[in-house]
Amino acid sequence: MANKITDMSKIRKVIKFYCNGKSKLFISSYLSLSRNTVKKYISLFEVLGLSFELIDQKTDAELELLFSQTSVEAISPRLQTLYDFFPKMERELKKVGVTVQHMWEQYIAVNPDGYRTSQFHYHYNIWGKRVNPVMHMNHKAGDKMYVDYAGKTLSIIDIDTGEVKEVQFFVAILGASQYTYAEASMSQQKENFVDSVENAMRFFEGTPAAIVPDNLKSAVIKSSRFEPTINETLADLAEHYETTILPARAYRPRDKSLVEGAVKILYRRIYVTIKETKFFSLEQLNQQIWDLLDSHNNRKLTGRPYSRFELFLEDEKEKLRPLPQDRFEIKYQSFATVMQNGHVQLSQDKNYYSVPYQYVKKKAKLLYTKSTVEIYYKYNRIAVHPRNYKPYVYTTTPEHLASTHQFVAQWSAARFIEWANNIDESVGEYIMQIIESRNHPEQAYKSCLGILNFEKKVGRQRLINACRRALDFKIYNFKTIQNILENNLDHIDFDQEPEQELPDHSNIRGKHYYN
Repeated sequence: MANKITDMSKIRKVIKFYCNGKSKLFISSYLSLSRNTVKKYISLFEVLGLSFELIDQKTDAELELLFSQTSVEAISPRLQTLYDFFPKMERELKKVGVTVQHMWEQYIAVNPDGYRTSQFHYHYNIWGKRVNPVMHMNHKAGDKMYVDYAGKTLSIIDIDTGEVKEVQFFVAILGASQYTYAEASMSQQKENFVDSVENAMRFFEGTPAAIVPDNLKSAVIKSSRFEPTINETLADLAEHYETTILPARAYRPRDKSLVEGAVKILYRRIYVTIKETKFFSLEQLNQQIWDLLDSHNNRKLTGRPYSRFELFLEDEKEKLRPLPQDRFEIKYQSFATVMQNGHVQLSQDKNYYSVPYQYVKKKAKLLYTKSTVEIYYKYNRIAVHPRNYKPYVYTTTPEHLASTHQFVAQWSAARFIEWANNIDESVGEYIMQIIESRNHPEQAYKSCLGILNFEKKVGRQRLINACRRALDFKIYNFKTIQNILENNLDHIDFDQEPEQELPDHSNIRGKHYYN
């Protein structure tokens, strides 16, 4: 059949024999190919200017497109001039507002005898398919970042148990420059996925206008042709970085062909190199990936005089938006009812955080990250606290408490001693003895409060006298002061030694005693 495509395995052998110095006649006879076919592919190989090693790395499909899009007869000085113009044109088309028509006008101004618009478009399409066999699209600089996971996993070995753990291979690529980022992560769960996406933007040192993920569950909760439901955590990441999530359309492989092409290339340049190497930590594995990735990004693109990294620096880096100063923190959600003491429990850590007292018995929503806890009531934030991981601890903002609760919250041994010393040194001494006599200072706070409140009931001097008398008896509690005051023992001359014991008034009126 005329123009039938030759088996690509034979084409590889044609080029291999030719590079090894074999004659065209020998190649034709050995491979059972016509001499014209051998001449054709050798001529195309020479025009492309590629090495046999690079040809050998390509798949049969890539080779078929590479050799079938043009012919020996089509390569002329006039056409070669046009092809030499296309790499510059491709870069210019990545800029906003630049069209193929604009570029033809620039071309024809320099080459008046060049191709007209229809032939210009035709040859540009052929050239684009030849240098990018998978797909040719005009991506605008700084517009999209494509992300995906490779189908094949890598592995690390637990140094303590010897267990082999599979890890995922994440890839991100910028559309315009094809500048690529890759890393290994423990899973495809949303926490790891969001971390990987953020690491990619930090690697690119900028934020693209949109992030294009595949329809994996970590990115899209429910796929749809018209309005897919984005995972809330990924949406929060996009809001933090002021970008947009544009999921690839379901069953539309061309939407993600760029990142899938990058995955295939990284299989050859990274995966194959390290798959047999033993790694004992994720950090060790990622360091090896990044070393190989650096070599990949600095390699010249097929048919172009520049690398991905050079293209990124010159055309795309400045088009990315600046990164926010702080990294994104994943928010988790919890619900709790505000307790009578004005606190809500974060069940994850089993600790408590205060809210304004007017929200007691209300149901609140808690949004928490690694560092903060935010509390909401009916979409309004009513409190924010630094996160405390120690269980059964109360984190309290004094302004949140009611006035009586604020007073109790401010109790301390130092405060009671200072209050007592302001009345008299003997009162201060007695209060200090009460506090020191308890196993824990807080056990004495109610006794101290009851004694100091006697100043309002009986007057300062009587309280001072009662404390002096109680110090003589060396009995330190609230009941002692109460008995002394009710039996008027505070009126005894303190220059004399006490001659009687403190009476036991167990029938004092009232049901509540302080300690």
